[in-house]
Amino acid sequence: MADALWDISPPLHEGAPVFPGDTPYRQRWQATIGGDCPVNVSAIELSPHVGAHADAPLHYDRTGAAVGTLPLAPYLGPCRVIHAIGCGPLIEWRHLEHALADLPPRVLVRTYERSPLDRFDSALSAYAADTIERLAARGVVLVGIDTASIDPAASKSLPSHQAVRRLGLRVLENLVLDEVPAGDYELIALPLKLMHADASPVRAVLRSLSR
Repeated sequence: MADALWDISPPLHEGAPVFPGDTPYRQRWQATIGGDCPVNVSAIELSPHVGAHADAPLHYDRTGAAVGTLPLAPYLGPCRVIHAIGCGPLIEWRHLEHALADLPPRVLVRTYERSPLDRFDSALSAYAADTIERLAARGVVLVGIDTASIDPAASKSLPSHQAVRRLGLRVLENLVLDEVPAGDYELIALPLKLMHADASPVRAVLRSLSR
């Protein structure tokens, strides 16, 4: 029997929500099938933070590494999906304590009952910086979330991003975990090899662990 697969990436299209000020997704056709043209060819424009994406250190550190230079290992392997639905502005340690035994090195937190795929949520839930630090102390190398940021939308100091920078963790944002039961999975969410970019879109999926 084939392993179950969950696609945890939101759809990308014109009108997909973006962080205020980011470049939205746009697509235009450079060539279309007809006459002496045998192919369709499009051009796309978007912020690398649209949809499911991996932040690079360059996003929150002036001298940080670009996404295309990062090792891929953190983005592939065992992970745990933890439900903290309706937890409020910050994911605090108490919201995760029920699911921390034998923790794998990747943690994705579901905060929405239903992800708002048609709008930007300015009241999104984010990680408390202390939660990031305590997860890192437990051996976590990647944190993910089903909102647009691991920090509150209005934050200028970005304490959770700065904790990630200090501790060398990797970040996935804008995941869709609506249909994913809490538990352990294999994560596959590889960023593109964009050698000068501060983030990269990913096609993030979870696969059931082989029994």
